Amino acid sequence: MTDQLGAIFTTSPTLVTWVLLYIVVQRLGELVHANRNTKRLLSEGGQEHGADHYHYFIFLHSAWIAIIALLVDPAHIIHPAMLALFVATQLLRLWTLASIGRWWTTRIISAPHFDMVKRGPYKYISHPNYLVVVLEIAIVPLMLGLPWVALLFSVLNAMLLRHRIGVENAVLGERG
Repeated sequence: MTDQLGAIFTTSPTLVTWVLLYIVVQRLGELVHANRNTKRLLSEGGQEHGADHYHYFIFLHSAWIAIIALLVDPAHIIHPAMLALFVATQLLRLWTLASIGRWWTTRIISAPHFDMVKRGPYKYISHPNYLVVVLEIAIVPLMLGLPWVALLFSVLNAMLLRHRIGVENAVLGERG
């Protein structure tokens, strides 16, 4: 296994390479968009909640991508059903972001005068973006032949999300 360590960085691009590149670009783009929204929401009177655990999410998601990139076999054949499942999660992500619009951020920012979003997937579930992340953290490593990465990071993410959703629900509960 160690002879393959980081093979994705030394081989010609494959579908695996493009999937990982998409994930990195997508996540970085989300962070830029989220930071822009965070600054605006704070300037409009929003207050951040749960900042004490935010850096754990950044570390977890960065480690997830790094471990996959280091361990994945760039020649791994991606099963079409797994790729379709991954694409479906990305469509749910787009629907979620489009529905929450200007309120979307990776932090918990709230104020009594902020709107509560109840359209799109928010009509059906409370935290659709967390569902996307849960699915993605499991599907991507499974799709790329790394089931233990899916298991380990799913458990770690669940531990963090349990705390975060508690904080977020308390904040939203205060707003009615």
